[in-house]
Amino acid sequence: MAAIGFIGLGAMGRHMAASLQRAGHKLSVHDLNRDAAKEHVAAGARWADSAAGAAEGAEILFTSLPGPPDVEAIAGVLHEVLRPDVAWFDLTTNSPEVVRALHAKLAKRGVHLLDAPVSGGPRGAQTGKLALWVGGEQSIYERNLPLLQAIGDQPLYVGPIGAGTIAKLVHNCTSFALQAVLAEVMTLGVKAGVDPLALFKAVRQGATGRARTFDRLPDFYFAGKFDPPSFALALAHKDMKLALDLARKNGVPLRMGETAFAELEEGMRRGWGGRDCRAAMTLQEERAGVTVRVPAEKLKGALD
Repeated sequence: MAAIGFIGLGAMGRHMAASLQRAGHKLSVHDLNRDAAKEHVAAGARWADSAAGAAEGAEILFTSLPGPPDVEAIAGVLHEVLRPDVAWFDLTTNSPEVVRALHAKLAKRGVHLLDAPVSGGPRGAQTGKLALWVGGEQSIYERNLPLLQAIGDQPLYVGPIGAGTIAKLVHNCTSFALQAVLAEVMTLGVKAGVDPLALFKAVRQGATGRARTFDRLPDFYFAGKFDPPSFALALAHKDMKLALDLARKNGVPLRMGETAFAELEEGMRRGWGGRDCRAAMTLQEERAGVTVRVPAEKLKGALD
């Protein structure tokens, strides 16, 4: 079993550390709040009075901290303590720039830093229903995969250092944007006269409600093929206009809805009315200066 140092026993970290203990690993733990380690010490972990003490002698190090400044501060303390060939998995939702800079600095000492932010919330951390998105050296990821599988059921190697962090930020940006959209559409439906529970039951059984958020991307968008349409842009434009008319009549502002309509309006101006509505997604590609395409053969099995 690996000698593991674990720093940060907050809402997420404490459950992940406990999962490693249940898998039979010996932990040295540290947190700014010593009481946070009570359950781990009771289960056999060694309490360390400092972050350096938790990392000293460790073969593997995990950190679960609030944000980039905390990781940078810990790195400053640990720089001289971590021995060569140690794998450090930072579970923090961090900054790509920070993890890349730390990776380069630690690599000079032979320390392998991998960014490994997690998604699933405290409940997922407790039950093991947790995604871990890892960036860094693939060989180090594969060597330590059993440890990651002890923490969560969905570890995934995303790419070079920083890639895991980018995936996490994209995921959370999606979550908060959808949160804003859902608030808009529910206030629209309720103020227009529909009972909230009846509205919820109705819309979750529609085409969008039945599909997982990201599972619709392979259709049309990844292939960049919008003809023939599954749902024509002209029809989407008409429906969105009707929704905005309903909102105005009921005094419901739809900031997110107006933005979506503007994209469909631009698509109509370009003569895309007969194409699939997802053709409007290419407008953002133009603005960002990047094309998002995945060859069909690479998509096989990706949705399993």
